Amino acid sequence: MGDGVVREREPLALSTLTTLRTGGAPERMLEAATTDELVAALRDVWSRGDDWFVLGGGSNLFIGDEPFEGTVIRILTKGIEELPSPHAGRIRLRVQAGHGWDALVAYAVEHGYAGLEAMSGIPGTVGASPVQNIGAYGQEIQETLVEVELIDEATGEISVVPASELGLGFRTSVLKHHYGGVSRRRAVILSVTVDLVVAQERVVQGAQLRRALGLDSDAPVPLTWVRERILATRASKGMLLDDADPDTHGVGSFFQNAIVPEAVARALPPECPRWPVTPDLDTVTVIPLALYDGYVPPVKPETPDVKVSAAWLIEQAGIRKGFALPRSRASVSTKHALALTNRGGATAAEVSELARFIQSRVHAEFGLVLQPEPVLLGVEL
Repeated sequence: MGDGVVREREPLALSTLTTLRTGGAPERMLEAATTDELVAALRDVWSRGDDWFVLGGGSNLFIGDEPFEGTVIRILTKGIEELPSPHAGRIRLRVQAGHGWDALVAYAVEHGYAGLEAMSGIPGTVGASPVQNIGAYGQEIQETLVEVELIDEATGEISVVPASELGLGFRTSVLKHHYGGVSRRRAVILSVTVDLVVAQERVVQGAQLRRALGLDSDAPVPLTWVRERILATRASKGMLLDDADPDTHGVGSFFQNAIVPEAVARALPPECPRWPVTPDLDTVTVIPLALYDGYVPPVKPETPDVKVSAAWLIEQAGIRKGFALPRSRASVSTKHALALTNRGGATAAEVSELARFIQSRVHAEFGLVLQPEPVLLGVEL
């Protein structure tokens, strides 16, 4: 577990620790390589009353140009522990928050544990995965997430919280907006537990993933094959980190795919890619006893919302791959319209200007306001 010593270091510019490459140096920087060190660092910062935030892989942060007047805590913890699952044919993995997400997926695939393979290549750390409720190709962390171990700022106490209490939604949770102090729960994840199927191969479910893999049969396929295909697909879109490729100097998808009512989706051009959002199958309609006297009033079925392609909206609004505003060092990726990239020395102000321009064009053309996917710190859109 470590000695629980608070390890302070000379602050580094956040532009060197984030994949979008923006942000100045904070006033103070702490590093935690063990859970004990992380807990000690957090309690130290909270006792001082500092402004603060935690930094994992830095792949989902868009940080402003001004120096951060507070403390940054780098989470460097690593480790995977195998645990028995109460469900037959499954296994649980408890993973430290600072462990690389793709390293976890690689471990699961190598050992024949299914449930994460479609999320291969997503950058960042395991601790950040529930905060964002990460997902790709129709697979999301909430499908396998059991619980998280976290420490609350209000009490300094450590607790285990089931996934059902995290308010997981499309790319969000009760923890997501912690940065800047506007989360519904100010807490830091220490470890994550997932429940996976023990299988070297499986039938691929979900139309979005099947299309991405080019599958037209229900035959089981090896997990290793799925991972290889997903990694190749992400690389072709500039979604795998590569220092030599400026198209990867970003936060992946900068904007979320839009979730809209079915009536709004119908008003969009028919060629706009869209996917139904799975309704909550646990929803129960409660009929007051006063009304139940041999007659049940008709209940209007709810139409599930629809997810529409933000990349398609952007391109149809006239923003092409590689687009940049005059004299700006920020641009749309040359490989994927949904990614905004730092072509070298771009400021947060330049990235923000480009993001706002794209939002305005999509809104003018389709009446929709695209929402940013990364956590914003010191910037506004």
